[in-house]
Amino acid sequence: MSAESNPDCAQQRRQVHLLIDVLPEEKLSAVHTLLEVLIEPLSRALAVAPVEDEDLTAETASALDRARASLARGEAVSHEDVLREFGS
Repeated sequence: MSAESNPDCAQQRRQVHLLIDVLPEEKLSAVHTLLEVLIEPLSRALAVAPVEDEDLTAETASALDRARASLARGEAVSHEDVLREFGS
């Protein structure tokens, strides 16, 4: 049964819209995120997924340091350059 054919659901939907309309601006982002998580299964799965606690190896730490230093020197490759080289 769709919201349009269920008067209680339609009324709830109207009330939710009214609440969003009067929501303080600083809380809008939180509600937006919550609605995305409720609607998109991947967003929900990512939001509730446990954080993996992996040890950072010396090799990975070194690679990250080199990458950060490269960025600090302005040696980054733009997204546009990557697309131009490898196609979109």
